[in-house]
Amino acid sequence: MCGRYALTGSPEVFRQLFGYMEQPNFPPRYNIAPTQPIPVVRLVNRQRQFALMRWGLLPSWVKDPKAFSLIVNARGDGVLDKPAFRAAMKRRRCLIPADGFYEWKAGGPRKQPYYIHARSGAPLAFAGLWDTWTGPNGEELDTAAIITTNANHVVSPLHDRMPVIVPPEAFDLWLDSDNVDAVTAAALIAPAPDSLLEVWPVSNDVNRVANDNSGLLEPVAIAPAPPAESAPAGRRPRREKKNDGQGVLF
Repeated sequence: MCGRYALTGSPEVFRQLFGYMEQPNFPPRYNIAPTQPIPVVRLVNRQRQFALMRWGLLPSWVKDPKAFSLIVNARGDGVLDKPAFRAAMKRRRCLIPADGFYEWKAGGPRKQPYYIHARSGAPLAFAGLWDTWTGPNGEELDTAAIITTNANHVVSPLHDRMPVIVPPEAFDLWLDSDNVDAVTAAALIAPAPDSLLEVWPVSNDVNRVANDNSGLLEPVAIAPAPPAESAPAGRRPRREKKNDGQGVLF
């Protein structure tokens, strides 16, 4: 999955990579979370366009947004046939600029966050879907989701899913829904090459949405797990409570 990511490069770097005409001047963001506005790149009248959308897809056919679950990620194996994604996969594919994303590894008293990014330091492009929801009073809301796929060997020790990363040479293939059908575009839904990414542990400060600073990307040392205490003879060891959440993550 992808539940947090970072967008830290300069606006001009992203403008050159994605080739849109707009000149947005957005600040670096180190801890982007669901429901926040995110930059996306889409094709409009044969031109790449920069736009801001809410992270959390809301299909146009939804009657009551409050009764519809937030779709932050779209599983790549369901985008061609699931009702929430089918129309967007045919007509509304987009790219979501990023510098890296976070994932959490279980195994200790609390999950350990990691930052995953390109070894080269280059920006990334996540495959995305977008839609426009129109309310009863004519209000419109553009929303988007990140498509995920099976994790590669770099990410799999942390999680079994990862964002689909589209290489620059395939941007047109993904964006051009007029000339590239959904089935053909879906061929890009695959794990990134292992050589593309590197991973390091970061501070638990990323768990809090309010924290948004460059220190979140700094690698940290992980303390070794303390040795298990042996139970006194004749006594049954105490069972540890299972920790199956990220606490304050969402």
